[in-house]
Amino acid sequence: MMKATFLSVFASRLALSLATLLTLLAATPHARAQAVVVMVNGEPITTYDIEQRSRLITLTTRKTAPRQEVIQQLIDDRLKIKEAKKFGINLSASDVDGAFAGMGQRMGMSADQLAKVLTAQGVRPETMKLRLQADTAWGALVRGRYKQSLMVGERDVRAASGDATSPEQTESYEYQLRPVVIFVPRGSSPGVVEQRKKEAEIIRDRVQSCAEAATTFKSLRQASIRDTIVKTSADLPSNLRELLDKTPVGKMTPPEVTKQGIEMVALCDRKVTAADTPAKRAARDKLFAQKYEAKSKSYLDDLRKGAMIEYKQK
Repeated sequence: MMKATFLSVFASRLALSLATLLTLLAATPHARAQAVVVMVNGEPITTYDIEQRSRLITLTTRKTAPRQEVIQQLIDDRLKIKEAKKFGINLSASDVDGAFAGMGQRMGMSADQLAKVLTAQGVRPETMKLRLQADTAWGALVRGRYKQSLMVGERDVRAASGDATSPEQTESYEYQLRPVVIFVPRGSSPGVVEQRKKEAEIIRDRVQSCAEAATTFKSLRQASIRDTIVKTSADLPSNLRELLDKTPVGKMTPPEVTKQGIEMVALCDRKVTAADTPAKRAARDKLFAQKYEAKSKSYLDDLRKGAMIEYKQK
């Protein structure tokens, strides 16, 4: 009886010891991964954070960043987020998710698809979201606090774009447009697509005004015409600007095969405007970017000087 009891107690203790050992073994890698490397104003940056950001940088730049550079980037992100919160810029989870979804959309995929791409490369979606949160909040803060000093003067813009001599760069137009699409069923043969394109050409030759274009395309079951939109020269890519400048007012641009079907644009009006030319818009954007980068750098340098940054390990 005593022997049986002893064996029972021994077995229980052995089971408990094994369970404890397994727990420690399972926890050890995680603990190592979460070791704190640096504290930034009381917030930890761990080895896992560094590993994740390193993978993100490699994925997005195709380059391997030095470890200290990765740590500095993480420090800056925490400083940016905290400073933005101090001035009332506190992005919600839905704001960050929206920025993440917007990034995916620009890459031609949904938020879920982008998350899967990141996960497949060993990067948690939250790692990208943290970077988006920092950049978005910081951009809003710098532009808001230093709005006046970031303004670009017309004299500077003219000087920066003064080398432009072609008419499309020295004159700016305002275009009133009505986009048109003739739908072609998905999977249609090249012959069907070509036939619809010929039909579009016939209609294009017949149309002499935006009013006629509206009447014509509204009567067609497999076509659609959008409401009038207004664009300036600086809003449009150069190939479309050139096409619209060659198109008489009231006529339509040549039909183009796209994913939607056969697309054309009816030119309702074209007039000279005081809005930026493409060259001036490019110069203005470049000058603003230069001012923003300089202000952002000096602001962040000041934050680093006043921050409590304590390295726990190298």
